[in-house]
Amino acid sequence: MNASLITRLLNTSDSFAPLALRVPAGIIFMAHGAQKLFGAFGGYGLEGTGQWMASIGLEPGYLMALMAGSAEFFGGLAILIGLLVRPAAAALAFAMLVAIFAVHIGHGLFVSNNGYEFALSLLAMSVSLLISGGGNLSLDRMLHQRQS
Repeated sequence: MNASLITRLLNTSDSFAPLALRVPAGIIFMAHGAQKLFGAFGGYGLEGTGQWMASIGLEPGYLMALMAGSAEFFGGLAILIGLLVRPAAAALAFAMLVAIFAVHIGHGLFVSNNGYEFALSLLAMSVSLLISGGGNLSLDRMLHQRQS
C-alpha cells in the first residue's frame, strides 16, 4: 500500500465524539457477530445462521453467515479499539444496508415488529464513523501521529 493511502485511512478528527459512537457500536456489532459465528449470546452459530440466511434467499447461506458474522465481529472489534475505523465502518454500513433491505424493510420501522429501526441506527453510527474516523482516543490517531 502506498503511504498516502495509509495516511488517509488513519487520518481522523481530534474530537472525542467518535468515542461515544465507537464503544457502544463496537460492543453491539461484536455481540451480534459472536451470535452468528460462535452461537454466543443465544445465537445459532454459522450452521443455524447460514440455514436461516439461505431460507430468506441469501445464498450460499453458510458463506453469507460467515461474511456477515465476520464483518460484525471483527469490524466491531476494530471500531471498539479504533483501528482501521473507516474500512470497518464501511463494511458494517454495507452489512446494515443488506440487513435493512433483505430482512427488515417489509416489517416497517419499529423493532417490535422486526422492523428496521435498530439496523438503521447502526447504519447511522457506521456512516458517522466512516466520515469522522476513530477520533482522538483511537489507535488510528496514534498510528497517524507516529507516521507524521
